[in-house]
Amino acid sequence: MNQWFARFSAREQLSLLVMAIALLLYLAFMLLWKPLDARRDDMQARNAATAASLQRVDTMVSEILALREGGDGAPQRRNLTSLVNQTTAAAGLAVSRLQPNSRGEIQVRFEGVEYAALAGWLYEVEFGQALLVRELSLTQSGSAGRIDATVRLGQGE
Repeated sequence: MNQWFARFSAREQLSLLVMAIALLLYLAFMLLWKPLDARRDDMQARNAATAASLQRVDTMVSEILALREGGDGAPQRRNLTSLVNQTTAAAGLAVSRLQPNSRGEIQVRFEGVEYAALAGWLYEVEFGQALLVRELSLTQSGSAGRIDATVRLGQGE
């Protein structure tokens, strides 16, 4: 192999080395990066489908609980997870974390959302859905007009 390589001029040797490096980079991309990228896209699609399925199940659970409690005249408790998922999707907000707690409240975390969109969503949640904003924490995000927010919501008494 060395003899074969040595018979070329310095310029040709350099061209062969550059071509070999380009070929190795192409093979690394096609054999490593591309399959991993495809698997990541597939996982994102499955996660979205699972989230949609979970939202449908949450809605069904809310309906079942409402039907069970419907006859006694007591105020009906709504499924906050499903309600938050529906209202944030309608407002175009991406939820980073959604965490229900044992008191029937839910903590919602947003990262890098527009302030105006979040304010509109909070208005809809309080006045349109009759939920209570128990706690609100806002911090400045990396770019202008964007914030990170943590909101704790509860049912209206």
